[in-house]
Amino acid sequence: MSTYGDISPRTAAYAVKNLLERAHPAMITELFGVPTTLPTNSTKSVKWRRYNALPKALTPLTEGVAPTGSALTATDVTLTLQQYGAYVPITDVILDTHEDPVLHELTTGVIPQQAAETIETIRLGALKSASNVFYAGGVASRATVASAFDLNTQRKIVRALARQNAKKVTKVVKASVNIATEPVAASFICIIHPDLVPTIRSLTGFVPTEKYAGITPWDMEIGKVEDVRYLVTTLNTPYADAGATSSTMISTTGTNADVYPMLFFGADAFGIVALKGKFAADVLVNNPKAVKGDELAQYGSVGWKTMQGAAILNDAWFAVCEVAAPKI
Repeated sequence: MSTYGDISPRTAAYAVKNLLERAHPAMITELFGVPTTLPTNSTKSVKWRRYNALPKALTPLTEGVAPTGSALTATDVTLTLQQYGAYVPITDVILDTHEDPVLHELTTGVIPQQAAETIETIRLGALKSASNVFYAGGVASRATVASAFDLNTQRKIVRALARQNAKKVTKVVKASVNIATEPVAASFICIIHPDLVPTIRSLTGFVPTEKYAGITPWDMEIGKVEDVRYLVTTLNTPYADAGATSSTMISTTGTNADVYPMLFFGADAFGIVALKGKFAADVLVNNPKAVKGDELAQYGSVGWKTMQGAAILNDAWFAVCEVAAPKI
């Protein structure tokens, strides 16, 4: 049996294209992660290589004397991928001779959403584990967080990124099935949960997307504050009841504050296995067929699977700020 089940390569390619086109708009990380692709029949590991900056050449040259050369060094980040996937049982016959409504609905609707949310949750989980962590209110740990995010904290984070020579994002990966980039206005990026939107909108200097001049907003962007553009997703979930006791902050049980991770980063801060290209994902269709246990050919399935993962490529260019969200 082929990797796509009971449909031809042509129909399988059509189904995968539909899945990818519908999945991409829901995936913030697909825009900003350094993409790599995983060819078929390859290993489960991917590697990103970053060449380190050379030291400053501050010693004046001596006439007729060649200086000592600078050694080129690199930092490798290796990630072992995991396979993910799911399927939907069906009872309708999937025909390869025409566009079946069931196949079309699954590959353009619920399956792309499931795939996108699964992959994005996995990626965000990897990014939330960053070692460069700030806490709202200047406290020392997640367990003592009970304060909202403020402009002063944003400025501390931006300063910390800038001091490590983190570059602002000036290009993103296009939301298409191919890996290509497009230029954007220079800025740092922050991914937040919707519960933090009122806090961001209340910051001094907040500019909503509808007032952008010469900047095209992204689908899930709400606006910018100084050097940072904010994007929102429900998949960047909080840590329930992980903060300090608070009566003014959102709490799952009503006692301790939920703690929300805000993900700040510059260009090339993290890498992903791109959900793009020929081997990005498999769509598998099994027509109902007469076999033992299904003698009347009543059951089939439509599913997907992919190899995925994400990794922080430079901890100094990525920061997590853990905050509480005020009740409204």
